[in-house]
Amino acid sequence: MSADTPTTIRTPWATTDPLLTEYYDNEWGMPVTDESGVFERLTLEAFQSGLSWLTILRKRPAFREVFADFHVDTVAAFNDSHVESLLHDSRIIRNRKKITATITNAKATINVREEGGLAQLVWSFQPDETPRPLTMDDIPAQSPESVALSKALKKRGFSFVGPTTAFALMEAIGIVDTHIMSSYRRGSSGIWPQ
Repeated sequence: MSADTPTTIRTPWATTDPLLTEYYDNEWGMPVTDESGVFERLTLEAFQSGLSWLTILRKRPAFREVFADFHVDTVAAFNDSHVESLLHDSRIIRNRKKITATITNAKATINVREEGGLAQLVWSFQPDETPRPLTMDDIPAQSPESVALSKALKKRGFSFVGPTTAFALMEAIGIVDTHIMSSYRRGSSGIWPQ
């Protein structure tokens, strides 16, 4: 089947590199509901701020390695020595604020377990409706729910979780479906109808 037939239309950003295509075809927008999975996506979205998503995908294996497969309790126990080591690891984004935010967010994730956990908290901001974009220009960068999620996370001690990052997280884990309407992936999460 040709890549340009109606059943295989992809969002334009997903066609610029094979790694992006693989991510789009198999992962982006699919439901993630476990603590470690949501923590990983939250971390990667924070690291992506100001950078391309392709850069993050290329470095994701290293991120998984240095952050112990995003095991929250392990990352929460990182100390200054870990931070210094990470700042010298050229395989990841060496940004002190983002590295320390990851550790801070791991600690905050532990603290929200008594409220039902990070995944439950994030998913509680699922809107009643999802965007129905016809083009890339129709896709919002944030929503009232992502603004509220950002505030809720910050109130609980999370950092690097602005409304745009929160919305990107919501897109990545299936809380909203921002696949363009002509995309063959539209509705593939099973959460939203096409």
